[in-house]
Amino acid sequence: MAQIKIYGTASFIRQSRSAISDAIHSSVVEALLYPQDKRAHRFFPLEPDDFIYPPGRSDKYIIIEISMFEGRTVEAKKKLINLLFSRLWEQVGIAPMDVEITITETPKHNWGIRGMTGDELNLNYKVEV
Repeated sequence: MAQIKIYGTASFIRQSRSAISDAIHSSVVEALLYPQDKRAHRFFPLEPDDFIYPPGRSDKYIIIEISMFEGRTVEAKKKLINLLFSRLWEQVGIAPMDVEITITETPKHNWGIRGMTGDELNLNYKVEV
């Protein structure tokens, strides 16, 4: 399981939401061997006064927070991060300098999904990649 939050300025998020989502999803599918039909993205468009970020970033600056089951290898997570940087640049025009990514992993039993805990789910994909 992976859920993704994307924060950015409202004007940029609204004009680029589909392209950002597609770049993120293709990266997750490739790096984590995630099913094509699983996409859980939430966008948080913020007004400029509500989104203060470091100098040297452009109005395309975004923060990506990924919450997922634990079990992926360090290599898989690094591949995901590197794919995100490259695809967001190539497909959306967001420079790597304008992207910050955090991955938070939690045990499956800490998730509640479809009326049961995550460790009780019968997933159609492998988490240990």
